[in-house]
Amino acid sequence: MDKITIGIYDEHRLTQEGIQLLLQNSREIEVVFNVFSKEELNNSLSTKKINILIINVHKVNTSFLNQMMQITINYPSVKTLITSVHDDEEMILKVIKCGAKGFLAKESGFSELSQAIFMLRNGHEYYSDSITHLLLKKYISKIQSDTTEGYSKINSLSSREIEIVRLWGDSLTNKEIADRLFISVRTVESHKNHIMQKLNLKTAVDLVKFAIRNNIIEIG
Repeated sequence: MDKITIGIYDEHRLTQEGIQLLLQNSREIEVVFNVFSKEELNNSLSTKKINILIINVHKVNTSFLNQMMQITINYPSVKTLITSVHDDEEMILKVIKCGAKGFLAKESGFSELSQAIFMLRNGHEYYSDSITHLLLKKYISKIQSDTTEGYSKINSLSSREIEIVRLWGDSLTNKEIADRLFISVRTVESHKNHIMQKLNLKTAVDLVKFAIRNNIIEIG
């Protein structure tokens, strides 16, 4: 399989170079460019082909949001992954609405960065846990039920799979779920993959939305 090609944009050179150093030893990832100005970014996007653009966000304003929209419109094949220390709900939602396919919050480390890159390359979205729960909170306020379809899908799940969805919805980690059910972490991960396939879902956010709609988990 071809390498995953990456572009990095960060107005702070030190952070930009740090992200590149984290990625450069991967045999499956190639950093095609790393730039720290809007002019360099526009030029690089127009002349170099990449799969994923990593943007480290320091400040969100109208200019940045317009830039995000232009990238989304002009380069639809490029998946944008945002990293930021800011966790303001309004800012995060605005960036996602402008086309970001992934968002890593301040608690994310290199392993999660790597995981996000592969998820985006495979056509999925990726949000760190704190962002996922923020999106769920926003979704719950607008939730609408579709019970007929929901019951049909629930019937496709085993009792163990429903139990795993419920525990995951209660914010338990894979390790905590494994300990609670006396199974291995690998088995928990396998169950989750089967659940996602059965329900035809792509992201963890979609899974929890389904569980909330169908009363598998409760919102306290």
